Amino acid sequence: MFRRRSAGATDGTSQDSPGAQSPDGPADTKPRSPAEAAKGRPTPKRSVAEAKRRQPIAGSSRAPAGPRTPRTPEDKAKARANRVGRYEAMRRGEAWALNPRDRGPVRALARDYVDSKRRVSEYYMYILVLLLAAVFVRSPAAQAIISPVVLLLILVIVIDATLIRRSLNRLVAERLPGESTRGLTAYSVMRALQIRRFRVPKPRVGPGDKI
Repeated sequence: MFRRRSAGATDGTSQDSPGAQSPDGPADTKPRSPAEAAKGRPTPKRSVAEAKRRQPIAGSSRAPAGPRTPRTPEDKAKARANRVGRYEAMRRGEAWALNPRDRGPVRALARDYVDSKRRVSEYYMYILVLLLAAVFVRSPAAQAIISPVVLLLILVIVIDATLIRRSLNRLVAERLPGESTRGLTAYSVMRALQIRRFRVPKPRVGPGDKI
């Protein structure tokens, strides 16, 4: 009554679906995301990516070279002599040994201008030492005069800086027209506050000399 189906006969239920794999083909794999398909490779795990970032850069295994130092006593003596010679040349005002902030004709003119006059501000360091000593004095009278003296000293420095600025701008405009005076006031005031014998480069003119 029942006839056996032929080997090649199939019905709708036995047909392979579009996504079916053949028995001999690879096992089913998870479909790739659009990002993986665009890169052509799977996205690595976070732990793997962090491990790669921690790897040393190629070529950095060699220890950095330290500063070169003299190896022999002769080298040390020679380096010391070079430093002393450069400092002495800088004190004399030789152009090759000057610091960048001291170079140029404008700075040389400013130094000569400051050194050619006696100013109250050049005694600033002496007064400051006395004020520091007065701080440790237990006398009420000494403590009472510290604040007024400090305010007076600040006022004198401000007035002196204003006078230096006006005179230097006029002098540079006459002698070195077109040269920049940027930072010249601060440079000149700092030199005026230094004790004359400790100024570097050392003064080329004395108080009262014409420049």
